[in-house]
Amino acid sequence: MTRGDQRERDRAKNQAKNASAQKKQSGDPTKRKEADAKALQEKIAQLAKEAAANGGAPAPVKAKKK
Repeated sequence: MTRGDQRERDRAKNQAKNASAQKKQSGDPTKRKEADAKALQEKIAQLAKEAAANGGAPAPVKAKKK
């Protein structure tokens, strides 16, 4: 029993589906990296501020749902 070209058609269909689902990054990679670093620094500063408000103890970390 042969499947003809069904396998190839299925592969092409899946490749097209997966290609459209992939997120494409736009813009300059350097600017993206700088923006990410700035956001991370702001987050760290916020956590330090909350830790100082809690008497030096770090703020409790919320558990993420999977």
